[in-house]
Amino acid sequence: MEKLLVSIQKAVSQMDVKELPFSVYSSVHEQMLLNVPISKPLLIVVINGNKQLGENASIACPSDHFIFLSDSPAINMRNIPKGNSYFALLIEFDYQDFNDLPSNVAAASEVKPDYFVAKTNAVLKQCLQQFVECSLWAPKALQSSRKREILSLLYSLGHRQIITMMGKPKVSHRLHELFRDKHFNDLSIATICEHLAMSESTLRRKLNAEGTSVQEVKDRARLGLGLHLLQTSDEPIGLIAEKCGYHSPSRFTDRFKSHFGLTPSELRKTRMTE
Repeated sequence: MEKLLVSIQKAVSQMDVKELPFSVYSSVHEQMLLNVPISKPLLIVVINGNKQLGENASIACPSDHFIFLSDSPAINMRNIPKGNSYFALLIEFDYQDFNDLPSNVAAASEVKPDYFVAKTNAVLKQCLQQFVECSLWAPKALQSSRKREILSLLYSLGHRQIITMMGKPKVSHRLHELFRDKHFNDLSIATICEHLAMSESTLRRKLNAEGTSVQEVKDRARLGLGLHLLQTSDEPIGLIAEKCGYHSPSRFTDRFKSHFGLTPSELRKTRMTE
């Protein structure tokens, strides 16, 4: 894992983190986060420390292992440093990234698994290192090809359940992206329906079938972005609140603590040495 870690640190030091096709979450103190939204299929590679997920920390992902998560409105996470730190590589996948995987009608009818955990073997480490290194020079089109390569490799390594983890694109996913693209500016229902090319009644019916609503999707998107920025940047909390569409930092703090179980300041302190 040492070579992969060095490559990640080099990429982060040389590039704007917003331009990287991956994220890095790290801390020097334990983090306990409740109700973390997973908006898209997500690969988390634990390079140092341990990760626990689910109710009562029932899912364990130690260092030198990875966990692949399907989309989920909320999951509890605990990040535990080993030695001096916790350090993990995160790669989020779009639904079109799964297009190169074999079509399997039988698998498509199976219940979609929420996750799988496995050891990060030498072949996967090499693939991940190449993905990280190419982020320094590769155009976005090539980065997308590299993502598809990672998924194909996982499938070839025997993780066939990845086919069903793709699931089907949901209206809530499209709405989530719309809110992010529009920087959480107030959007009328009419404007939302125009962007999604559907009537208001169809929008509400489909969201209801997915167990959510326009406001719930917006709230998850805002708080999810806030969590991501707190984990990956040193931007002032007030600026992060503004980027997430909150007019008041105190309002952002209240909603963040109510959802995740700790304040933005408390989370930020887990990334700081005493």
